[in-house]
Amino acid sequence: MASIDLDKVLDKAWADKSVPAVMAAPVSALKGVSDRQGELLREAFGIETVADLADLKYVGRAQALAALNAAK
Repeated sequence: MASIDLDKVLDKAWADKSVPAVMAAPVSALKGVSDRQGELLREAFGIETVADLADLKYVGRAQALAALNAAK
């Protein structure tokens, strides 16, 4: 089972929310992602929520490449 310290990855306004609520939240709920960056993600990729970002095929591809690189 995966675990994560939500205080480290979420804006403080979202740290006490449930995981389903965070997944439905705008990407600006992630610590370090501004409202403007969220707008740019929406414009470029149609990303509106944390779930959309997690499902973005380019994220999965980049993670797979990073795993291959780490396995060297």
